[in-house]
Parts: sequence; C-alpha cells; structure tokens
Amino acid sequence: MSLVQFITATPDAEKNMAYIARVSNPKNQDNEDYTKLLRYCIKHEHWSVFEQAYMTLQIETNRGIAAQVLRHRSFTFQEFSQRYSDSTQLGAIPIPELRRQDTKNRQNSTADLDENTINEFKEKIQAHFKQSKELYEEMLQKSIAKECARFVLPLATPTRIYMTGSCRSWIH
Repeated sequence: MSLVQFITATPDAEKNMAYIARVSNPKNQDNEDYTKLLRYCIKHEHWSVFEQAYMTLQIETNRGIAAQVLRHRSFTFQEFSQRYSDSTQLGAIPIPELRRQDTKNRQNSTADLDENTINEFKEKIQAHFKQSKELYEEMLQKSIAKECARFVLPLATPTRIYMTGSCRSWIH
C-alpha cells in the first residue's frame, strides 16, 4: 500500500503564477483576480506560467512502485537510501495484493483470482520474504555492507521518496 503526504508548496502559488503571467502588463500585475487568467492559460496551453510554482510530496511505497515513479524525469527526487540505512527502519515488508493479469491489456489486472490461489501464494510469498529478511539481517550481523546486503531484499521492500516538481509537471 502506498501513502502520499503533502510536504510543501510555493506560498500563494496561484497568485505568484498570475503575477508572473502578467509580466507584459505591469500595470495589472497586482490584480488579485487570477482564477480566470489561470483558466485561460490552461485552455490555451500556456504552460510556462505553471513552471513558476513547485510542490513536494512524500511517498511511502515499495521499491517496485518507486522504480516507476522515478521515471518521471521532470521531477526531482530524494529517496531513502538502502545503501546507508537499514531497510527495516521503514517497517515490515507487506504481502502484496494478488491480482490476475488482464489478457487484453498488459497494463491492467483484475481482482478476480480464486481465494485458494491467493492463499496458496500468500503463504509462499510470506515464507520467501521471511527468508530474505533473515538473510539480510544475517549479512549485516556478519559486517557485510548495507549496500551489498540490500540486493537480497524483494521489490516489495518499503521505501520513502520525496518528489518535487513544478505545477506544470504535476498537471501533466
């Protein structure tokens, strides 16, 4: 399960973007009515004004999802480091929800697996995760570097990411 938390944003972001959008009309730059202007910018795809304000979110997820999030190249990221910190600091490795692969859409899955199949594989996954965690902890106890030991952990291992981007990036 992933959790997203708001961290910070440019103060008075909309007002700031409108002020900057009116750069060519200095007499009207302090106009407090910016709702129509920003709607106009969106409608006519004047996206540069939305690059003037930023927002940062904290994302609690797993390494598998984090890899997908980190592909968004117009953002900046800071991620929890398994190289320097013990991975167990972010909690236990949760058993993922098991779903059936859609046969027509590779990007879709459906929650219609039978309960016996789900239970069978949840038990196997739980045993696998337990063994991975025990191996990881044993490696750390034997002074193997965290940066080496982390490779035995599953993609379901929790991580934390800070994701910062302009309003334009978030819109798109």
